[in-house]
Amino acid sequence: MSQSTLKQASATTQTPSAASGLVRGKGLASGQLGLFAAVMIGISTIAPAYVLTSSLGPTVQAIGTQLPAIFIIGFIPMFLVALAYRELNADTPDSGTTFTWVSQAFGPALGWLGGWGLLAANIIVLSNLAGVAVDFFYLFLAQATGNPALAELAGNNAINILTCLAFVGAAVFIACRGLTTTRMVQYILVGFQLAVLAWFAIGAFTKAADQPGHLAFDASWFNPMHIDSFSAFAVGLSLSIFAFWGWDVCLTMTEETKNGEKTSGMAAALTAIGVLAIYLVGSIATVMFAGVGDTGLGLRNPENSANVFTAIATPVMGPFAILLSLAVLSSCAASLQSTMISPARSLLAIAHHGALPKRFGSVNKFKSPAFATIVAGGVSAGFYALMRVLSSNVLNDTILALGMMICFYYGITALACVWYFRHTAMDSLRNFLLRLLAPLLGGIALVAVFIQTAIDSWDPSYGSGSKVFGVGLVFVIGVGIIALGALFLVGAAVRRPEFFGGHSLPKRAPASERERV
Repeated sequence: MSQSTLKQASATTQTPSAASGLVRGKGLASGQLGLFAAVMIGISTIAPAYVLTSSLGPTVQAIGTQLPAIFIIGFIPMFLVALAYRELNADTPDSGTTFTWVSQAFGPALGWLGGWGLLAANIIVLSNLAGVAVDFFYLFLAQATGNPALAELAGNNAINILTCLAFVGAAVFIACRGLTTTRMVQYILVGFQLAVLAWFAIGAFTKAADQPGHLAFDASWFNPMHIDSFSAFAVGLSLSIFAFWGWDVCLTMTEETKNGEKTSGMAAALTAIGVLAIYLVGSIATVMFAGVGDTGLGLRNPENSANVFTAIATPVMGPFAILLSLAVLSSCAASLQSTMISPARSLLAIAHHGALPKRFGSVNKFKSPAFATIVAGGVSAGFYALMRVLSSNVLNDTILALGMMICFYYGITALACVWYFRHTAMDSLRNFLLRLLAPLLGGIALVAVFIQTAIDSWDPSYGSGSKVFGVGLVFVIGVGIIALGALFLVGAAVRRPEFFGGHSLPKRAPASERERV
C-alpha cells in the first residue's frame, strides 16, 4: 500500500473532530453541565409558565377544548424530529446544529438558510419573551403595591420598549458570564416556576366546580377529530409546536456537557417529555376552571387571550395570585437568559466554519461567545421595538410567525437526517426507524404545517388583523424573514467563497460509512 493510500485511509477513519474540526476548537469550556443541569436549562428555554399564559388563548380560539389533543399531536412531530437531532448529534456533535447538519447533507446554501431560520426563530422568541416579561413585571408591581395604575404602564409604548431593553440587557450580561452562571440562575427560577404552576393547577382543579362557565372534564378533549377544519388544526398545531420549541438548546450545549452527545441527547428527550406532562395538566386545569366562553374569564374572551393568567390568577389563587405573576415573570426571565445560549452558539459555529466574520467566533474570559450574544440580544430588542409599533397584538402575531419559523428549520433538519443517512438507513431495524421513518414523518408533518400556515396567513385576518401593503403581518414576518435570508444568502455567497465553495465545511459521509472504507 502506498504512502498516499495510507494517509487517505487514516483520514477516513478519524473522528469528526479530527477529520474536519467540527467538534472542538471553538474555545468553549467542556464538561460544565451534567444531565440535570442540561434538562433544567432545556425546560427554562421552553418556559412552560410563559407558554401556557401566552398560547392557551390563541390555541383555544382556533380549536376550542381540544387542547390536550393538539398538545399531544404537536408533541409527536417534535419527538420524531428530536430523534433525528439525536442521530445527527451522535454523528456530528456541533453547536451549529441545523446549520452544520444541513450543510453536511444538502450543501452550504441550504445549510446557511437553515441556520438563518434557526437564528430568526430565536430572535423572534427572545423579543416575545421580553415583551411578556414587561407585562408581568408591571402587573407584579401593581399587585405588590396595591396600585392598579402601575399595570397600565405596560401599555405605554415608550416605557414598554425601554423596560424591554433593560430585561434584554440583563439577560445578555448573565449569558456572557458563561454556563456556570446560567446554571445557577436557572435552578432558582425554574424551580420556583414549576412549584407555582403545580399550586395553580391544584387550585384550578379544586375550585372549578364553583366557577361560572366552568367545564367538567371530558375525555373527548383528547380526540383531534373534533377539530372543525384542517386550517384550524394547522393553526392549533403551529401553536402547539411553538409550545414545545426550545428543547434543541440541549444540543447546542453538546460541546459543554459532561459525556457530550449522550448527555445532551438524553436531556433533549427528557425535556420534551417533561414539558408535555406540564402542558397536559396545566391546560386541562385551565379549561376546566375558565371554560371556553367569550365573556368573563372564558378563554375565548379577547381581553384574556393574550395573557390568560392575568385574568384567572386571582380567582384561582386568591391573595397568592401575585405568585403566579411572579412565576410567569421568572419564566420569561429564565427563558430570556437561557434562550440566548442557542443563537449565540449557533453564530459561533457559523463563524467557526467560515460563513460569518471571525468576530462572531470569539469567546471571552468566561469561555462564552460574548460578541455573538450581544448581537443576538441587540437584534431581538430592535425587532421587538419595531413589532411593538407595527402590530396591535405583538404577542399573538409573533407567536404565529414563530411557529412558521420553527416548522421551517426543524423540518429541513429532519429531512437532512434522512438524506445524510440514506446509505445506511436499511442496514438495521434501528436505522430504518430512527434514521429514515421517524425523521421523514416528522419532517413532512412540519413542512405541511408550514405551507398551510403560509397560505392562511396571507389574509390579514389571520392573527391580529395587522397588515403591510394588504398582506397579513404574520405572513410578512414568517415568510418575509426567510425570503430576507435568501437575499442575504446571495451576498454571503460572494463574500464567503471558502464556505460556499464547500471547502471550510465540506460534505462528508456519516461516521458509520467512513468506518467501512
